[in-house]
Order: sequence, then structure tokens, then C-alpha cells
Amino acid sequence: MRICIFGAGAIGGYMGAKLARAGAEVSLVARGPHLAAMRARGLTLIEEEGTFTVPVTASDDPAALGPQDYVIVTLKAHSVPPVVDRMQPLIGPGTTLVSGVNGVPWWYFHGVEGPLAGTRLESVDPGGRQWEGLGPERVLGCVVYPAAEVSEPGTIRHIEGTRFSLGEPTGEKSERATRLSAALQAAGLKAPVRPRIRDEIWVKLWGNLSFNPISALTQATLDVLCTDAGTRGVARAMMLEAQAIAEKLGVKFPIDVDRRIDGGAAVGAHRTSMLQDLDAGRPMEIDALVTAVQELGRLTDTPTPTLDTVLALIRLRARVAGLYP
Repeated sequence: MRICIFGAGAIGGYMGAKLARAGAEVSLVARGPHLAAMRARGLTLIEEEGTFTVPVTASDDPAALGPQDYVIVTLKAHSVPPVVDRMQPLIGPGTTLVSGVNGVPWWYFHGVEGPLAGTRLESVDPGGRQWEGLGPERVLGCVVYPAAEVSEPGTIRHIEGTRFSLGEPTGEKSERATRLSAALQAAGLKAPVRPRIRDEIWVKLWGNLSFNPISALTQATLDVLCTDAGTRGVARAMMLEAQAIAEKLGVKFPIDVDRRIDGGAAVGAHRTSMLQDLDAGRPMEIDALVTAVQELGRLTDTPTPTLDTVLALIRLRARVAGLYP
């Protein structure tokens, strides 16, 4: 089984290190100093249980790696459309594309029934580039739960979490899903195969669509924005608007909105990824986390007044910083 991780940063590097240590045939697509360090010294993973370094096959040229059985995409959502052409050498007739990307996925309406079946989301897949260039039939959904960071080039520090939930867009328990699940479990990761992967996508998105932009606007950590009466109220309103959209699309939420917010508060003084990107001068992941929910609201005739307001504010904040087109 040949596995390529496209975007071997914090999460991709964490997964790659675990797979490589377990003896899987894994390669990583990376760039810059991180790639140079992996080539020179291997990939180091720092975990609570200890630290280890493994030699890895890493490249910035997908053509050098050849067709794969699985291509696991762990890039930020806005980084995927520009690299669709570069990914082509990795894709053969039987390749499965594992979508480990945050937010509303570009393939969301593949494998569903009803009037929105096959709908393409312009906010996350402009011009249908991923739909046409990668093909939704190749996709296996993946919800990423671990937190990790690149502490220095070639070194990943694992913070928490080991679960990568997998699921077919159609809901079936396929052979390709169970094979990858077994490989991830052999590497010491949790990889349940879920019949309703969109439910998990929404539970994670529920927090991201609200906590991320509010934190970037206010500079507040999760514990603060989830307990301050004003910002908690804004987050709650956004989440209820999103819940109304999701339920129209058939999603079932296993917890209520207040428990979800309390869960965010329990994480503690965490700076969300959007706040970290703003501070570091990196492009901000606004469209997959917020704009796409607004687009889904329009498609389902669901009003999103609070989300619209926060989206307008965070877009302008990002544009002023030069981090959003």
C-alpha cells in the first residue's frame, strides 16, 4: 500500500512519522527548510511518550513519487485548488484521495440524494477545479482531530489527539476505507470508519466557523471568548444559524450548542488557527470555515445574519492585513 501525504506540515508530518515508524510505505510532499531538514536528518516526532526520528521519503516534486494507493491531503483548504495540476502524477486509476482538510469540503454534495446532489461550492472550489481535476468519486472523507505544530524544520511536536475519522461520502463501509483504517491503527492512531461523516464534519466546523473569526477579531483565546457573555452570545448565534442549515441538509448533531461551546472553553487558553495565521502573516482560512456556510445558507434559503456580519468583519480584517484576496 503506497501512501502519500500531500502537505506534510504539522498534521501531515505527525501522521507521516507515525506511519513511517510502523513500516508503512509512505512519502511526503513538502517544501522549503522543512523539506531540507527531513531529507538531511529524517523526520522527528516529539510525543508525550517520547521522541523518535525516522527516515522518510520526502520531495517537493510529486512526479518523483509516482502513482499512489492513497493521497492524504492535509493542506489548508485555500491551498488545494492551486496545486490540483501538481497532484496529477500521484493519481492512478485506483487512487483514493483522502480529504483531511478543515471546513466544508468541496465534495460535500457528492454521494447525496435530493435537489442539491452534485452541487459544486464556489466558495471552496472556484470554477470546479477540484471537482474536475481530482474527481469526487476518488474522495474518502477524513475529520482531523489531533493538534500538532512544526516546532522547527523537520520536527513535529504532538500536542493532543490521535483520531482521524474516515467516511465515504455515500456512507458505505468500503474496502478502501477499512484498509486505510487498519494502516492508521497499526501506526497507533485512531481511525474509525463512520457511516455519517458529514455529521462529524459539522460538529468540528461548528466551533471553527464561530471561534476562529471571533478570536482573530478580538485576539481572545478560546477560554475567554467562550465565557465572556458578549462573545459567547455571538458564537452561539452563529452556531445556531449553522445548525439550521445543517439540519436542512440531513445532519444530526450529537450534542447541543451550549455543550459545544463549553467544550471550547475547556480547551483553555488556546489561540485558534485563524488567530495564529493572522499573527504570523499567513493567508487566513476564511472561505472553507465561514464563507462556505454562508453559501450553504443561500442554497437552503436559511438566513444567517450574525454569520454575515462576522464574515464581513473578518474578511476586511484579513484584507487590511494583506491575507485575503
